[in-house]
Amino acid sequence: MTSYTPVSLRQTAAGVEVPVRAIAGASRSEISGVRDGALLVKITTAPEKGKANRAIVEILASSLSCRKSDLELIRGERHRSKVFLVNGTTAGQIEERLKRWTDPDRESGSSEEMK
Repeated sequence: MTSYTPVSLRQTAAGVEVPVRAIAGASRSEISGVRDGALLVKITTAPEKGKANRAIVEILASSLSCRKSDLELIRGERHRSKVFLVNGTTAGQIEERLKRWTDPDRESGSSEEMK
């Protein structure tokens, strides 16, 4: 098993910028790891009329234990490489939450505990 690969988070005055690499048309919607410093998010939704971006917001809100209204797409609306701003949080808090979803060696509870 591999250990946790950190996501390249960026702390700002408003919150934390989280880079995302989106893969649309996947067989299931999930966070599947980290690639080149970006959170790898697979979604079943097709990338048309903002549907894929809304699906990514759903996954991120659930995974990061935040409200959808706390998430803002700030770059990459029509691109696979995106950056979301998580308002009102710190990079350390986001890092801890992401470790639960992306570190196969970490045993911090079941998926029900993480919601």
